[in-house]
Amino acid sequence: MADQLLRSFRFHVKLSKSPAVQSGSQVPTDKPTGTALGDGAFQECSGLEVEMDVQEYLEGGRNDGVIKRVGRAKYNAIVLKRGMFYGSGGAANSDLWRWIQGVVAGELPVTRYDGTITVMSSGEKAAATWVFDRGLPMKIRGPELNAKTGEVAIEELHIAHEGLRLV
Repeated sequence: MADQLLRSFRFHVKLSKSPAVQSGSQVPTDKPTGTALGDGAFQECSGLEVEMDVQEYLEGGRNDGVIKRVGRAKYNAIVLKRGMFYGSGGAANSDLWRWIQGVVAGELPVTRYDGTITVMSSGEKAAATWVFDRGLPMKIRGPELNAKTGEVAIEELHIAHEGLRLV
């Protein structure tokens, strides 16, 4: 049943528990390997971008220009719209809400999740896959409940993260 529900969506999302980091020693992999939080599908996805902080270096005696140096990378939050994480039998998976509630309640250590975002082609094959590292929930907005539609989808989910790759 979940497969039937996912067909109308164009982006498949999977969240898997991030490995513990010891003094920044985590090495990114192309596929998250931890315990899965859930599989989901969404109609819109934004935030797949990296912005480089370019530093200007003023070299003494050089008056005809400025040297540009690479600085730190900045990653925008992943924003997923109009979708849901599904459990067995096509029912809504509440693990995402429990994760967010745990972060809000101050549970330590804060659980982080790596994720994959797969763009599905018309033939239900993966056209492109992005992987993000060490995600934290920033914002979640549920649906506006309407008895006529019966929707229980996530209207909007924002996830901050520490790295993004196209694999």
